[in-house]
Amino acid sequence: MLRIDALRAIYPSLARCIVVTIMGAVSAELQSLGHRPGFFYLLHSMGLASSVGLGIALLRPELHVVVLDGDGSILMNLGGLTTMARYRPRNLTHIVFDNESLLSVGGFPTATATGSDIAGMAAAAGVPRTTTVHTLAEFTAAFEESLGGNELTTLVAKVEATGPPVYLTDLPMLENRFQFQRHLRNLRTGQG
Repeated sequence: MLRIDALRAIYPSLARCIVVTIMGAVSAELQSLGHRPGFFYLLHSMGLASSVGLGIALLRPELHVVVLDGDGSILMNLGGLTTMARYRPRNLTHIVFDNESLLSVGGFPTATATGSDIAGMAAAAGVPRTTTVHTLAEFTAAFEESLGGNELTTLVAKVEATGPPVYLTDLPMLENRFQFQRHLRNLRTGQG
């Protein structure tokens, strides 16, 4: 499965969510599909998307938060899984695109290339719903189930180690931050 195909499949559903992404291929590919004010790209912050998404989910329980993460990123912040499991926000879907490599910084293999199981780690940490999928149909079904499941979910999608031709986004980091903050504030006041 290609990550861009997975993103394309869920893109319409992301319109009703708050989305936090990691740096690299995920943010570039998501933005190539079309930026929305509810998308926050964590550029230069490897490992922190799950923590930022958790904070938003806890502070805004009326919103569904989707974190688009990667294997290299979550492996840098495994403690984030235990913190998510401790607080168990029902409005958080944590997607980990696992290509078994640090693709955007040279393609070095991650621990998942030698057998580490991110869904297994999330389950052992106490995340109530975890799964690993290998096909686009499985991914789409598991994602839609997570949106309607009202339960903290970690969804690991095994994807090919391919990415976009360029790992850049055309939205400046500060503008994205301010736009995202305004969007969250407007959702609170009913203007969003």
